[in-house]
Amino acid sequence: MKKERIILTKDQIDYFHHEGFLSTDKLTDQEDIAFLLQTYDRIFSEQAGRESGDQFDLAGTDEDGETAFLPQILDPSKYAPEINQSQLLINTTSIAKQLLGKEAICSFAHAILKPAKIGAETPWHQDAAYLDPNLVYRAISIWVPLQEATEENGCMQFVPGSHKKDVLSHQSINNDPHIHGLELIPEEMKNVHDVNSCPLPACGTTIHDFYMLHHTPPNRSNIPRRALILNATIPASTRSKPRKFHWMDEKKTAREKRAKDAAEVGAELN
Repeated sequence: MKKERIILTKDQIDYFHHEGFLSTDKLTDQEDIAFLLQTYDRIFSEQAGRESGDQFDLAGTDEDGETAFLPQILDPSKYAPEINQSQLLINTTSIAKQLLGKEAICSFAHAILKPAKIGAETPWHQDAAYLDPNLVYRAISIWVPLQEATEENGCMQFVPGSHKKDVLSHQSINNDPHIHGLELIPEEMKNVHDVNSCPLPACGTTIHDFYMLHHTPPNRSNIPRRALILNATIPASTRSKPRKFHWMDEKKTAREKRAKDAAEVGAELN
């Protein structure tokens, strides 16, 4: 029976809450990494979830037949439920409970692939900018590369302490509402300074708050950069004053159209 194996020190926990991020060494063993790599490559080769809008190019307009420079699959465990039995999930759940509390729930949120040589950067952004603007989140993202992550192939980078800010103004990448990914508007780039880069071994991890400013460089290496991202949350609270994120309201992506079409077909069948 698999058991929890990761215990954070008090210094690590204090560092996370003060700086908004944390990096750790390998979270699982070589057998688990090999299993996750095989599963990861399979679902990307199958473009699992494309018809339902779960597979798409995060950094492009995502037309069928076009080269994807930052392909992503949402909720990869939907297409590979076997990863829910991984040691990785057991250990990330343990970390989440140590950082957020015993009520924290951890799950596979998405998988992002940076293809060799052409993999696009993930621009500076906050995860909370994608979410319900009327909620205050207590949540973390746990980013796990399935091979060594370097500055050459796209390791995580953070602005220490930036999780203490509210959501800054964002826009679609290149200010194009047909692209799913977000980036800070140019006027907000003044908030990017004192950057901390976090190279990792395979199945090391970075953990960051949903309000943390973060970024990954493009993949200039000869190998694909594969990353699994798990989210851990405890219940959010409601803001006293409602607001909107115009950058999400303006979206007109191919991914959203596929998701809408799939939902309509499903409704007809039911």
